[in-house]
Amino acid sequence: MIIACPHCAGLNRVAADKTSAAPVCGKCKAPLFAGLPVEITGANFANLVQKSELPIVLDFWASWCGPCLNFAPVFSQAARELEPNFRFGKVNTEQQQQLAAQFQIRSIPTLMLFQQGELIAQLSGALPKQQFYQWLQQQMPKLKKTE
Repeated sequence: MIIACPHCAGLNRVAADKTSAAPVCGKCKAPLFAGLPVEITGANFANLVQKSELPIVLDFWASWCGPCLNFAPVFSQAARELEPNFRFGKVNTEQQQQLAAQFQIRSIPTLMLFQQGELIAQLSGALPKQQFYQWLQQQMPKLKKTE
């Protein structure tokens, strides 16, 4: 499967059964899975969201948004616990206004699940951990199996 590096956005081919074996980027040699949300920008969006075969959950947020700040620890914990099944990315809507406009973000936080650039599911509002994990679990049947 094709996996984008969270550090340099370089594309890497990794056997699906090797994702839990701590693979490293062929370009920058950093770990492909760091257990942290990745900052998504206009510059790395194409590789991390559109070209990577790994499902990615995006959190569209802003620094002034109370619910966004309350949800941030839940999102970070999910990144630690659920990689490499999912990649987690944060889109700061103040800094990445073009991405926010592209996806017509009207309320924050907004969560979007993508796989290979295809929007699989979307949800507005912060969730407690259990409900967030349940929402992700409900999306699993919609995901493409990767080789």
